[in-house]
Amino acid sequence: MAPSVPEALKKKRQAYQAALAKRALAQQNAKKANTLKRRALIKRAASYAKEYAAEEKLNIARARQAKKNGNVYVPAEPKLAFVIRIRGINQVSPRVKKILQLLRLRQIGNSTFVKLNKATIMMLNIAQACSLMDPCDLGLDTVRELIYKRGHGKVNGQRIPLKENAVVEGSLGEVGLQSVEDLIHEIYTVGPNFKRANNFLWPFKLSTPVGGYRRVTNHFVEGGDFGNREDKINNLVRKMN
Repeated sequence: MAPSVPEALKKKRQAYQAALAKRALAQQNAKKANTLKRRALIKRAASYAKEYAAEEKLNIARARQAKKNGNVYVPAEPKLAFVIRIRGINQVSPRVKKILQLLRLRQIGNSTFVKLNKATIMMLNIAQACSLMDPCDLGLDTVRELIYKRGHGKVNGQRIPLKENAVVEGSLGEVGLQSVEDLIHEIYTVGPNFKRANNFLWPFKLSTPVGGYRRVTNHFVEGGDFGNREDKINNLVRKMN
């Protein structure tokens, strides 16, 4: 006759089996939820790509129509600027130093996105002798490359690389930004949560461009470096990235 199992041990075994079943069910549910979330993120990224393509197609059609009518197509005023600090603090006024601090450009090579409005345009005009900027022609590919290659998020005061969507979701999930692609779209389109997204992004730390600068004390149109480079900013950022 087999010995009887003590009641306490029997209850312990039953509780253990129940805990195993509960854990397995939780893992299965989490796997399903992650699959659904991943599919939703892929679908959202595809919708962004479709939106960008439609916008580009519309601009091309408008330019062709204007040319056909003998006119010139003028795109809408830019909403986004990318600013890079290229000079130190020598021979710089306190007002310019304060503006550079407000723009989070505390070191040479620091760069940030800036939403353009009357106040920020005035700030950029005052501080342009210490920085180079692009208020209109920073391409989507350049924004994406910057964020994927040099992007870091501010998480509990720490500088965390954007290697996983969870880093973005943990800080910006409450405003609907759950992935790096969501963050890129919010920045590039200057969406309603741009300020929150931009503050989450740590200022980029770019290297000196390959081949060096020409002359940081002269304006770009005078053969120097500071000021607005328009569409030529993309090549420079790639040399610094």
